[in-house]
Amino acid sequence: MGRQDEHTFFAEGPVGPTTKIERAKPARKPHYHGHRDRLRQRFADNGSEALLDYELLELFLFRSIPRADTKGPAKTLLERFGSLPEVLGAPERLLQEVEGIGEAAARDLKIAATLARRMLKAELRGRHLLTSWSQVIDYCMASMAHEQIEQFRVLFLDKKNQLIADEVQQTGTVDHTPVYPRELVRRALELSASAVVLVHNHPSGDPTPSRADIEMTKTIVQTATPLGIAVHDHIIIGKNGHVSFKGLQLF
Repeated sequence: MGRQDEHTFFAEGPVGPTTKIERAKPARKPHYHGHRDRLRQRFADNGSEALLDYELLELFLFRSIPRADTKGPAKTLLERFGSLPEVLGAPERLLQEVEGIGEAAARDLKIAATLARRMLKAELRGRHLLTSWSQVIDYCMASMAHEQIEQFRVLFLDKKNQLIADEVQQTGTVDHTPVYPRELVRRALELSASAVVLVHNHPSGDPTPSRADIEMTKTIVQTATPLGIAVHDHIIIGKNGHVSFKGLQLF
């Protein structure tokens, strides 16, 4: 093989005067870029009412997932968890089980949930809670309806029935939370609270009070009342609704 033949053998293409250098073609934008622009514009022009739940969710995921289609993950999230509130209430580890949802996207969804709760809580500040009951329920539902373990929360109120503090007193297993009436009353006295609203969730989704719930509430009332602390209500939160002990005349 001659020298010219060697060059010809190892060349990747034709050699000689007829060889042309191909120009690199500009990369095409992924198909979802145009979709993102259109979705943003629909939101800008018409607001959230113009978008379906999955579209709002994929719009939110744009920043967390900058280089991939978000429509699929958004729809899968809703199929997996059932609704937007349930998506926002889901634990990060379960969110990351959805294909396309990584750590950053899961964390951003939890940040959004926290912002929503803080907004609802801020709306309660300075209000007479007993005349803003629907807002109290909205806040409790957002805070607790989709928790996977039981929480026992206390809203501490002043003499004007305005919110002093909102605290989770105890957490437990999926179906049981230990509650210590003396600790609850001690905390109320520390805060100079005149009244409390008790709230806890049932992870099963059914807010029907158990016998233990009823007995525990009676014990708290019996402990708090002699010290001048009124128990206005005990609310049980489930995924699809709530129950008021006052409404059921359970104490």
